[in-house]
Formats: sequence, structure tokens, C-alpha cells
Amino acid sequence: MRGLLRVTLAPTLATHLLMPDFADFARLHPDIEMEILSSGDLANLTNREADVAIRVVYDRKTLPLNLHGLKGPELFGGVYMSCDRLAAWRAGAPDPIRWIVISIHGIPDWASEGEVRTTAVPFRTTDAEAQIVAVRRGLGMTTLPCFVGDADPLLVRVPGANLHMYGTVWLLTQGQTRKTKRVRLFTEFVSRRLAAYAPLLAGLSVSRD
Repeated sequence: MRGLLRVTLAPTLATHLLMPDFADFARLHPDIEMEILSSGDLANLTNREADVAIRVVYDRKTLPLNLHGLKGPELFGGVYMSCDRLAAWRAGAPDPIRWIVISIHGIPDWASEGEVRTTAVPFRTTDAEAQIVAVRRGLGMTTLPCFVGDADPLLVRVPGANLHMYGTVWLLTQGQTRKTKRVRLFTEFVSRRLAAYAPLLAGLSVSRD
């Protein structure tokens, strides 16, 4: 079986969750050429810019009617800071703790600070990878998907802060494309992997203070 398979998804889903699974699929099907479109701009399935889209959707009514959807697990996020920064805060360190935010998003309404107070001066980045590095370096606290924050040994959930549902992960395909064997094999494969990740995506994989 040969052919090109183009998959669009958010960069964080690609780099922090699904790339090992994409690698496994590629090894199982060495003749399928894969192109992972992991930019901030999700490709358009209707215009044939991609064959499969993996998207986090808060309201399924917003999905275009012409797309075929395979529903995956729910995705939650939390508020995180570095383990060292939390230890310093508990020890009474006077250094101000900032909100670390991606410029276009700001601080979400749901992200209560929990027990830790922050300064009014934020630290802004333009992308998720810089955001993650900044929080690891102890600059302050930030919101992250649970599959990123809980899996990072340098990070811990902020005491007293709640989890928030980002939405549901959907595997989306369009029209005749979804009937091709390579697309069908891929969506079935990734759907199984996503189901196994459900506790991690929901923030249930760890028990933390």
C-alpha cells in the first residue's frame, strides 16, 4: 500500500503526545509517505490541504457538516509551575511569581491562581515551547494541557488550582478521502492510541499535592 498521508494537528499534540505513535504507524506501513502539518494554522480538509485532522473541539456543533468525525477522549488542562519554584515559594522566597502567557491568548478566566499569588506583570511568549521552557526555568506559573504538565518531571500542579476541560479530541476526515485504505488504517490506529491516553489527557494519570 502506497501513497501520501497528510495529517494536521496542533504542534503540542504532535511533539508532546502523538509523535511516537506516528513513528510506530510509519514503521508498520513503510510504503506510506507521511506529512505531519503541525503548525499553529490547521489545514483545511475541504480544500484537500490534509487527509486527516486531529483537533480539540469544545462544541461538536461547530464541526463542519461535511466532515466525518471519530470522537476521542476529553482533554483537560491545569495550572503548573516548576517543582523548584513551588518549593521556594513554600520556603517563603520573596521573588515575584509571574503568569506566563502566550501573547495571543492571555490568562484564561478559569485559571484561578489557587494558593499561590502572582504579580500583575506577566511574562509573554509567542509559542507553546517557549512557554514550557519559561515555566521550567521558574519564571512563574502557566496553564498547560495535563498531558504536557503531568508528564514533565520538572513541573507540578499549583496547589488549589482546578483543572479545566479544553474540549474533546476528534479525528476528522472528509468525503472520499476517508474511504481510502491508508486513511482508514491511520484513523483506526490513532483512535486506539488516543483511547489508551484517556487518563493522561484527563489529568488522572498522577496524584499530586
